Amino acid sequence: MTAYSRLMDGLYLLCMAIAAVALLIMVTVIPIGIFSRYVLNDALSWPEPVAIICMIIFTFIGAPVGFRAGTHICVSMMTDRLSPANQRWLLKLSDALMIITCLVIFRASYNLCEAMWVQTLASLPVVTYGEMYLPIPVGAIFTLLFVIERLVNGDQSQRAIVTLGGTH
Repeated sequence: MTAYSRLMDGLYLLCMAIAAVALLIMVTVIPIGIFSRYVLNDALSWPEPVAIICMIIFTFIGAPVGFRAGTHICVSMMTDRLSPANQRWLLKLSDALMIITCLVIFRASYNLCEAMWVQTLASLPVVTYGEMYLPIPVGAIFTLLFVIERLVNGDQSQRAIVTLGGTH
């Protein structure tokens, strides 16, 4: 195992932990908002933006975890019938397209964050829209790092640290 893979192991666990905490906060905050609105008859302004921020974090920081673990949605009916050489070629093509996708998402989301960095959320003024969207370019970079790892060191989805959650 290379030093880069060890570094990616740490990033993988960090992404998994951040996504788990974001999901935990989201599923805690939503019932608080519902309880406040329908039982106390006093709607709070902060649960919805907090839940949205947590969903953005969960989605864009959690996606690299799914990519590295190979648990993302894919349709392999056609590629499974190809020869091993053609399968490897299509995997390299897929990785090249993922690199392009990550770079496009990074550039567009970076521009969005930059443009919205000072505009605060009305219902949660301690957070700006730029900060709220920051997990998008960060997630794109993390995914790019995992794509590079797969290109350099091969598929990591069967390693013990990656199968830690038992998703395979």
